[in-house]
Amino acid sequence: MEAARQYNVHEAKTHFSRILQQVETGEEVVISRAGEPIAKVVPLHPKVRRTGRGSLRGQIHIPDDFDELPDDIADAFGMR
Repeated sequence: MEAARQYNVHEAKTHFSRILQQVETGEEVVISRAGEPIAKVVPLHPKVRRTGRGSLRGQIHIPDDFDELPDDIADAFGMR
């Protein structure tokens, strides 16, 4: 795995927008003061990259009886 990019506090303030762009692409950025790391900026949520329709094929199983009510619930609502 690639090492996180590192900026000192002054650079981080000057290039904050650039840092956010890097984080949006999945990078982690370390902010340092006097050469000592003090914070890490990481993506909040990983991006889900789907290629379009059917991209989850084979990963989800829906049982044949998915839309059938269980007997006890059907009875409770007088649907049998």
